[in-house]
Amino acid sequence: MNSSQTKAFSVQGLVRGAVVCALYIVITYLMASVNLAVGPVQFRLSEMFNFLAFYNKRYLWAVTLGCAISNVLVPGNLGIIDFIVGGGSTFIFISLGILLTKKLSKMTYFNGWLNVRFIAFSVFFALSMFTIALELMIFVKTPFWVMYPTLVLGEFASLIIGMFIIITLSKRIDLSR
Repeated sequence: MNSSQTKAFSVQGLVRGAVVCALYIVITYLMASVNLAVGPVQFRLSEMFNFLAFYNKRYLWAVTLGCAISNVLVPGNLGIIDFIVGGGSTFIFISLGILLTKKLSKMTYFNGWLNVRFIAFSVFFALSMFTIALELMIFVKTPFWVMYPTLVLGEFASLIIGMFIIITLSKRIDLSR
């Protein structure tokens, strides 16, 4: 592979990551406009992009940056605190989720529509919302056990719906590129 091909591939990779980051921000902003991306019940459909990290590690960075930027731009968030806590949690728990669910990658049912790895990751990542519940408890004085269950349910629902969207896309587009 010559240097122009290598450069083209890295530029393509950067553009693909930037597109995912931008989509995360736009979808989060749209969900926030109908009061679903912030507050006691957070339904961030943009969390579906977390699954892209299973296909290519570049998307881990794209989703982390998209989440962090969304946490600053979307009204109702805690700004720089949310940038750090939310972005950091996203990076840490997607990374851990990828490692913990790796052996489940070949377990699918119903012609690939039900992916055990995606479901296990969804449970794991939804339970990681304790970081956001703690953040809200510390900075907004919201009771932890009031926020945590609703954050877990909202995150899990977002991921399960997103799972079907990403699986559908993966059947039509090579997401590993």
